[in-house]
Amino acid sequence: MNVEIKDIENVVIVGSGPAGYTAALYTSRADLEPLVIEGFAWGGLLQQTTDVENYPGYPQGVMGPQMMQEFRDQAERFGTRFITDDATKLELSNEPGGIHVVHVGGQEIRTRAVVLAMGAEPKKLGVPGEDELAARGVSYCATCDAAFFRECETIVVGGGDTAMEDATFLSKFAGKVDVVHRRPEFRASAIMLQRAKDTPNIDLLTPYVVQRFEAGENGSLSKAVLENTDDGSTREIKITGAFIAIGHRPNSQLVEDQLDLDDEGYVLVEGRSTRTKLPGVFAAGDLTDHVYRQAVTAAGTGCMAALDAESYLRDTPIDPEAHWAPDPEKVEAAAESAAP
Repeated sequence: MNVEIKDIENVVIVGSGPAGYTAALYTSRADLEPLVIEGFAWGGLLQQTTDVENYPGYPQGVMGPQMMQEFRDQAERFGTRFITDDATKLELSNEPGGIHVVHVGGQEIRTRAVVLAMGAEPKKLGVPGEDELAARGVSYCATCDAAFFRECETIVVGGGDTAMEDATFLSKFAGKVDVVHRRPEFRASAIMLQRAKDTPNIDLLTPYVVQRFEAGENGSLSKAVLENTDDGSTREIKITGAFIAIGHRPNSQLVEDQLDLDDEGYVLVEGRSTRTKLPGVFAAGDLTDHVYRQAVTAAGTGCMAALDAESYLRDTPIDPEAHWAPDPEKVEAAAESAAP
């Protein structure tokens, strides 16, 4: 770990991607000298994305990894330090002015403020060909990638509002969209389901699950093999695009026992801020957002988290008596659940 670590850091940013790197840019320009625990998979989901055409300032589009490198370089230019390793544990103080502890590679890093930007991961089907064909026909973001499938035959896998929303958006570009769902009934709201049914180039294909994806001669997606959940029969459909819309999983495991989360595991923040229930702890990006999940919105909340952290550090002196302590209510609840 060839990075100089202070006795007490001003702010540690856990995570990277658009939210983490934007928070780093703003806090570094405010002379807070941030330390970013960017993770081994630094750059977030955009490291797995090819062309990004919907981020302002890139009129010709940009490759996702290149964009994240440029975000990182800009933050580094103003003095951001990086540790390319994963945080393994967080000990968050519940007192104003308290010191938080971030554990990385056996080292304890003490800090006055923490910005959480661990992001979220799309849920996967876990079928053969899915990982191999990611970014070569298999996508997890219709808003990001629909324009690459003009007049193509595509599928959307899922049965909720996200699937219907993705299918409706995709239908503006693709020639045909089949919504593949394992049950005849859909979880989607009536209005979203009806909107999909009323779109001429959307068909609902039930009750089917994807058995596997197959590549064509060019190495890109060319076929999906589906299995009927009623009778076990299979069918093949030729497609060039498959959009998986079965939800996301926020990477909130490090803080699930210390912060308030919603039913899906997203970190809850106060109002339109990035403040969590603990003083000096802020959350940004897809870790808090199950609605938009775009690079530009993540970057925006990264900026907000930096400004919130700057205000906190300016207005809150260090309390030498404060230290990390677990949430007593959650400790009590855990004890009760473990009791015989």
